[in-house]
Amino acid sequence: MRLPRIFVDGPLVAAQQMELPAAASQHLLAVLRLRVGAPLVVFDGRGGEHPASLVAAGRGSARIEVGEHRAVERESPLAVTLLQGLARGERMDVVVQKATELGVTRIIPVAAARSVVQLAEARAEKRVAHWQAVAVAACEQCGRNRVPEVTAPLPLVEACRLAAADAADASATRLWALDAEGGVPLAAAPPPRGGRVALLVGPEGGLADEELEVAALTGFSRVRLGPRVLRTETAGPAALAALQALAGDFGA
Repeated sequence: MRLPRIFVDGPLVAAQQMELPAAASQHLLAVLRLRVGAPLVVFDGRGGEHPASLVAAGRGSARIEVGEHRAVERESPLAVTLLQGLARGERMDVVVQKATELGVTRIIPVAAARSVVQLAEARAEKRVAHWQAVAVAACEQCGRNRVPEVTAPLPLVEACRLAAADAADASATRLWALDAEGGVPLAAAPPPRGGRVALLVGPEGGLADEELEVAALTGFSRVRLGPRVLRTETAGPAALAALQALAGDFGA
C-alpha cells in the first residue's frame, strides 16, 4: 500500500518528534483517518525523504517521529522552466499541478498582452502563495521530493530576459516559444539530456505577434506541437510530457 506523503517546511532531523501543521494534521486525521502508529513519509523539499510514524493524535493536531533520511529522488534528467501566460479561474491551478507532476523545475507566471487575468501586487502575492501550495500538494501526490518554485508574475519581456540570463549561465540550454502557426515540430528539436529548457506558453488568446518577436530577440525559437490548437491549460502540460518523453524521463 502506498504510504501518505506530507511536505514539512523545515529541516527534518532523524529521531526528531514534531507537530505537523494544522492542514497536514487535518488531512492525516480527518481525511485519511490515520491512527497512532501508522507509517507515512515526510519530505522538506531539499531532496530525499524520511519515513515517519504517527506517535500522537489529538483534536486537529498530529505529532510524528521522523526516521532516517533516504536519498530518494524522482526528478527528471531535464530541468524545465515553464513561462506560462496567466490564465483565468482554475486553469492556472491545473497548469501548476500538471506541470509539477510532469517534472517542471520552475514556473514563471507571465502577464501577456492577451492575458484575461491582470493581478494587482497584493492579489498577486496571494495567488503565488496559492499556486505554490498547489505545487506542494502535487509533489505529495506524485512522489517528488523537490518542490518547483512558482515565482511572482512578470511581464513577458522580463520573463524572457530572466530565462535568457539563466541560459547564458548554463550549457546545453534551449529557449522555446510555443506557436501553433509556425516554428519547427517539437519532436524535430529534441532537448539535451541532462540539459535545461525554458518553454514559453501563451494565455487563452495566445501570444501576440509582437510578443513572439520580443521572445525571438531574447533567444527563443518557435516550436509547435502538432496540427491542432491546444488550450493554454493543455498546451504547457502536453509540451512538457513530450519533452520528458524525448529526454528519457518516462523510460526511467
